[in-house]
Amino acid sequence: MVISILPDARITVSSVLNRDVKQFGSKYLTDGDEETCWNSHQGSPQYICARLAAPRRPTELQLQFQGGFAGGDCWLEAGDAPDQLRRLHAFYPENVNRLQTFPVDCPEPVTHVKVVFNTSTDFFGRVVVYKFDLLADESPKTAADDPAT
Repeated sequence: MVISILPDARITVSSVLNRDVKQFGSKYLTDGDEETCWNSHQGSPQYICARLAAPRRPTELQLQFQGGFAGGDCWLEAGDAPDQLRRLHAFYPENVNRLQTFPVDCPEPVTHVKVVFNTSTDFFGRVVVYKFDLLADESPKTAADDPAT
């Protein structure tokens, strides 16, 4: 069974538009309200970091941007601490409003995940995200658990 691993995660972001966290802060990334969003300030790169409540092996990333303010050249990093993140893979979202999903190939459970938006479709480098979710199998698995390896 696949579940969201973000409900108990601590989410931080690179910036917030005009530092207005009451209207555009990181708490709106996972609140489930399609009317609220995280809106970054201008400049590249922008990022979202998640410190997970328990080690998990992410399998899917979900993002919903505002068209015109989507991430361009993006990648996912993961590890056991903020200073131990390693780049897993790049992904290239479309500049659309609909929910987009990206597979995540994470070989082992991690406690820290970072999504980097190296560029943006906005001329000023702003990114607007209405939904951010990270999915994983219900029980964490390691490579040792997989009989195929």
